Amino acid sequence: MLPDFSRETQAIAAGLWPVAGIDEVGRGPLAGPVVAAAVILDPVCMPEGLCDSKLLSASERDRLFAEIAASALAVSVASATAVEIDAINIRQATLLAMRRAVAGLAVRPAFVLVDGNDPPSFACPSEALVGGDNLSCSIAAASIVAKVTRDAMMARLCARHPAYGFSRHVGYGTAQHRAALAAHGPCPQHRYSFAPVKGVWRR
Repeated sequence: MLPDFSRETQAIAAGLWPVAGIDEVGRGPLAGPVVAAAVILDPVCMPEGLCDSKLLSASERDRLFAEIAASALAVSVASATAVEIDAINIRQATLLAMRRAVAGLAVRPAFVLVDGNDPPSFACPSEALVGGDNLSCSIAAASIVAKVTRDAMMARLCARHPAYGFSRHVGYGTAQHRAALAAHGPCPQHRYSFAPVKGVWRR
């Protein structure tokens, strides 16, 4: 089942417009930032095929990313760095990235739909939706924007730190990544508070 615009429509009927959808990517990797996106879709001009970014191929995500960027009323992307993740923990860093994404929107939302069950506090009302990227078009759009953006960031980090293969595993703890970590030690983009980095190396 594809996500729809029904929750946004309910908010609009209650006088809450614009509605922003928010999602993040990168909570689990051993390296790189956590990235959040906030998207306010245009109800009369939405890309077709919006869904959870994990269900899409890379080419489909790229196509939809371009369509979202061209048609949405506002798009904002923000991140929290590996250093910030180590300093305040991944949960707080994720909430920080989400707040930054909403603050960066060119259009101020009146209501926010957030993927998950642990939303940050915003200046406007919000609703958390578990599996929201499969329920809300706005959240699905945010998931695509966040994923494409973070993948591109990890590709750039791969060019700076080629020994780790970031462009292939985008920082997740694959066998290849763990082997590179054991052979070379961590780089500045690694999360020193995450196992297997934690307790072995210090920033």
